[in-house]
Amino acid sequence: MTTTTLAVLVPLLPFLGAVAGLLLGRTAPGFVRPLAVLPVLAAAALAVAVAARQGGGKAIDAATQLTPTGSVPIDLALYIDGFAALVAVLVGVVATCVQVYSTGYLREDPRYPSYAALVSLFTSAMLLVVYSGDLMVLLVGWEIMGICSYFLVGHYWETPEARAASLKAFLVTKLGDVPFLIGLFALAADAGTFRITGVLGAVASGGLDHPTLIALLLLAGVAGKSAQFPLHTWLPDAMAGPTPVSALIHAATMVAAGIYFTARLLPVFAESAAAMTVLAVMAAITMVGSALAALAQDDIKRVLAYSTIGQLGYMAGALAVGDRGAAVFHLLSHAAFKALLFLAAGTVIHAAGTNSLTAMSRMSGLAKRVPDAYWTMTVALLALAAIPPFAGFFSKEAVLVAAEHTALGDRTVAPAGAGWTVLVAGLLTALLTSAYALRLWLRTFRGRGAEAPNHGRQPLAMTTVLWVLAIPSLGFGLTVTYLDDWFDGNTLTPTLTTAVLGTGLAVAGAAVTYAVWRTLAARTPAAAAQAPAPHVAHPDADAGLVEAEALTLPQPAEDPADPGRALLGPLHGPAADGFHLDAVYRTAFVRPVLAAASLVRFLDREVVDTYVRAAGTSAKGLGWLVRRAQTGNVQTYLSALLAGSVVLAIVAVALANAAGA
Repeated sequence: MTTTTLAVLVPLLPFLGAVAGLLLGRTAPGFVRPLAVLPVLAAAALAVAVAARQGGGKAIDAATQLTPTGSVPIDLALYIDGFAALVAVLVGVVATCVQVYSTGYLREDPRYPSYAALVSLFTSAMLLVVYSGDLMVLLVGWEIMGICSYFLVGHYWETPEARAASLKAFLVTKLGDVPFLIGLFALAADAGTFRITGVLGAVASGGLDHPTLIALLLLAGVAGKSAQFPLHTWLPDAMAGPTPVSALIHAATMVAAGIYFTARLLPVFAESAAAMTVLAVMAAITMVGSALAALAQDDIKRVLAYSTIGQLGYMAGALAVGDRGAAVFHLLSHAAFKALLFLAAGTVIHAAGTNSLTAMSRMSGLAKRVPDAYWTMTVALLALAAIPPFAGFFSKEAVLVAAEHTALGDRTVAPAGAGWTVLVAGLLTALLTSAYALRLWLRTFRGRGAEAPNHGRQPLAMTTVLWVLAIPSLGFGLTVTYLDDWFDGNTLTPTLTTAVLGTGLAVAGAAVTYAVWRTLAARTPAAAAQAPAPHVAHPDADAGLVEAEALTLPQPAEDPADPGRALLGPLHGPAADGFHLDAVYRTAFVRPVLAAASLVRFLDREVVDTYVRAAGTSAKGLGWLVRRAQTGNVQTYLSALLAGSVVLAIVAVALANAAGA
């Protein structure tokens, strides 16, 4: 079988699995789980085969015209370079882990068939984005992911929070997708093609007439999909969906799409120094702001959500300094440990069976109760904090090294100012990341909240996936010396300066956080006497129901032993609320739109409807007058006719006299 055929099957198999799952979900429920897992697993295996054949060498490029358009053609095209091959493997592996994990996590969920089908469709759409060699076909996958996120985030539609979160995710990403679509059309108009190879060829020959405008329009869509400032606000709220969905969105689909798209078309963005500077500033604000917000959250999944935003900021920062190898390397590394973090958090929630255990202030006694989650989450948090030799250290160092080279003028793809911006923000974020990572670990596994009931050992499908993902979280970075050919031939190994600075700041952030936590814990009485948190009665309660009910609970009281509150000081309140960006959006956009809608409704009801009603009333009145004249009396009709004739004769005589005079 040719490599092209294998590559076509990679996105096709999950799509067929999704269709079959939807068709058989009600009539043959016994086939739902195999149809959820096997097609995605097969796609992952084929993606590995494609990557092995591609080998980091010459890109695989094949196309056939989809349909004649009369102008710029649209092709069914494949373009698989080293980046695409590795990212497809990542998507397949993480999606398989999510589907296997979900068979245990959502085993009691009545809507599991539709959920599994949507996850498969989500996976197929992302694989289409990864392998597509035509921007219009890529856009199809891009938009399918948007609608899948809407349905999956709103899986628990019984709760108003889930409904609001799904709508917010859809609308905010669409806010970026509109200029993104315009940017694609402008790019095709300048390049004369939607083919990625043709676009890159046009860039190399100087064929783009409006590079800055095109790059900025495309960045809007990237900011929406990859949750970059200022379009990042949908991602923390998307935690209303099931935890496996969060793992998929944060690790392998949706948010990865924007970063991957920018990496694929980086020469287009590099044509504009202004666009690279905007991307650098956007990445810097995203990194630092999300890290501060993560340090103030009490909900474990919201901490991880803001963490994802910050790590995406690192990837965007690497792209802003012109190093797509470092960006994709961190994308791959982050996918492993972030999927592990979310799935371990889901295991914690599932183990407790309590509808309040998404809040870290309520956690207690979990290290012994869920040892698999405890140890694997520890590995993932060390990778997140970029502690050597874990995967996050090598990939984050690659970003910092790229920023250093640009700042010092060793690389001229982007302005030196962009390099300094990314470097300083990256180092500050390294300090904050280790602080909130240790805070999460301490409050989750060493907390003193009310201990929830023990609901027994977790399903093997869930715990096995955790250990599978722990392997790349620990060891993927060690492959850095073997990946140069897959990443444009650029070295990704750390340098002494950034390694010492980054690791030193990470250790310092963790040390300060631990010292503050010990001090506060010594001053605060234990919470063991607190009443146990309310919990679902059934010992095997579905974790999805647990999460859905948790959304409706009031926020816990302030925890005096929270090191985040002490470290942030007066910034804690604004950081916990996402620096009030949602309030800004409500004031700047939502309220004006609602006011305009109210005005339109008033004009429709009081002005337009008034004219419509008046027209109807006038016709009715005229009809009444005509009806009154129809008496059926012939004498009356003759009298009226005679009177009318006399009047007309008098008028005619008067007009004749006036004309003669």
